[in-house]
Amino acid sequence: MSDPFADIRPYRDEEVSPVLARLLETPEFLDVLGAYRLGKLASAMPWLVRPVVRRLLAREVRGVVDVASMQQVIKLYMDRMIERSTGGFSVSGLDKLDPAKGYLYISNHRDIAMDPAFTNYALHQSGRNTVRIAIGDNLLTKPWVSDLMRLNKSFIVRRSVSGPRELLAASKQLSQYIQFSVCEENAPVWLAQREGRAKDGVDRTEPVIIKMLSMSRDKKQQSFSEHIAGLRIVPVAISYELDPCDALKARELHQLASEGAYEKAAQEDVASIAQGIAGNKGHVHVSFGTPLPAGLESPEAVAAEIDRQIIRDFCLHPTNLFAFKRLHGDDAPLPDNLFRESGACTEAEFDARIEAMPEGHRPYALGIYANAVVSKLA
Repeated sequence: MSDPFADIRPYRDEEVSPVLARLLETPEFLDVLGAYRLGKLASAMPWLVRPVVRRLLAREVRGVVDVASMQQVIKLYMDRMIERSTGGFSVSGLDKLDPAKGYLYISNHRDIAMDPAFTNYALHQSGRNTVRIAIGDNLLTKPWVSDLMRLNKSFIVRRSVSGPRELLAASKQLSQYIQFSVCEENAPVWLAQREGRAKDGVDRTEPVIIKMLSMSRDKKQQSFSEHIAGLRIVPVAISYELDPCDALKARELHQLASEGAYEKAAQEDVASIAQGIAGNKGHVHVSFGTPLPAGLESPEAVAAEIDRQIIRDFCLHPTNLFAFKRLHGDDAPLPDNLFRESGACTEAEFDARIEAMPEGHRPYALGIYANAVVSKLA
């Protein structure tokens, strides 16, 4: 029987070993890994570094025979990353969710790689199944990148297809795969609430995402609200005390406002991924909401309920309040119950971070942090 999702789904257990063998023979992948571990030496002498990296990697993945053992290796990297680049990690809301059920987690979107990674880490820490991650093919610029992502339970969102008919077919296949994962295989799925990061700090769900999810509905058998209820959608709010890409986002927002357009540089998304992984994030909190209630009759109603939960559950840090006061004044009204969690960044340190940016970029950088407070007040 043919596999209708073979070209987009994550790799299965029996595919892991051959894909790892292929990666170990991919020079560009070894060069990237070498640069991460050894810096300039890797680019200066790749012929010397590649065999060393290959041996080190082969040793690390020697016991990897399936997806679960592959994720154990990735967990070691996550542990190291959290220790080096965060000031702490905390979770709330998971106690309200059934650990035996697969949910469709729809989260706000601030970081390309780390949003699903932190969601996964929270689930893994509590002994729950990790998610299958939706990732746009615009980020899979090389075959080895696609291999690496699909080894880590990622599935492909085909955004680069051309023509309305092809786009419709790709969207329907994606919708069917998500429904199959959650409803047939009881496997949790992670999906961003919008295409592209919320660079301005305003977390809003795009109804078109919900329309895509509804494309797998059997209209003769199910109403729209019944279909949505069956997907077990749970909103997730991820908050970072510091955004490693705040200066990059502020530059883009400033250019859009002043020139009306922004042209991405080659490999800019890859650079953002690297910055988001390695950069200082301060304290990180992941808040899990509750499954959407029954009776939501339209994509707009579903999006509004996801937004309501994400805004409600978003964990504020002092940096959000520092930025809000700089933009709106020290006397701007703030309900007492807004402050949720302490952080490591002082107001002086935050001010210095903002002042290091070009003057025209600063209001946009402040908005990245302050708009979470504005959303709660609204």
